Amino acid sequence: MNCLYYGDNLDILRRHIDDESVDLIHLDPPFNSDQNYNVLFAEQDGTRSAAQIKAFGDTWRWDQGSARAFAEIVEAGGKVSEVMQGLRQVLGENDMLAYLSMMAPRLVELRKVLKPHGSIYLHCDPTASHYLKLLMDAVFGPRQFRNEVVWHYSESRHDVLLFYAKDAKAFNGHAIPSKSEAEYVKITFITAALDDPIEQRFGFLSWVTKPVLRTIG
Repeated sequence: MNCLYYGDNLDILRRHIDDESVDLIHLDPPFNSDQNYNVLFAEQDGTRSAAQIKAFGDTWRWDQGSARAFAEIVEAGGKVSEVMQGLRQVLGENDMLAYLSMMAPRLVELRKVLKPHGSIYLHCDPTASHYLKLLMDAVFGPRQFRNEVVWHYSESRHDVLLFYAKDAKAFNGHAIPSKSEAEYVKITFITAALDDPIEQRFGFLSWVTKPVLRTIG
């Protein structure tokens, strides 16, 4: 199914994606970073279009919409409801709770569309990762937690990827490279970093590639 959907993923998940139809999910949601993001369109000749569409505002505020989303989660009952009520007691009615109230129903729908052997990686930042892990424990179950990946991309900054399976008993794991681990890292990741201009922005070459090169090169 080579299809790109544009819109609120909660609506897309509920209306267009069949249950137990997805093998792997990489979720890279807004980080509650208090920024606005645009989608830039390029013309067929490669030039930038003058039109820019504001894709989403990564700014969450506790308001009537957030309160309504929170109430819907609580009224649904279950572990997710219990965790969200506990987070409200800890955090109060603030911007972080608004963000979590946005994430909770989407995580529930994402679990529904995963196949029994499917898995999900949630990319988040350290200001929200500990709250999101509690939420994912409620949605997927603590025993479905597989691992946590920390991406250290500058001297003082990092992101977190939370890795869960839908059913740990059915999950078969990911393919193991046929080459030795050192050779696989050297060829796959270092080559990609050297060729990718985005590494300059995140300092990937300085903080990840060079230490690995010294180790295996």
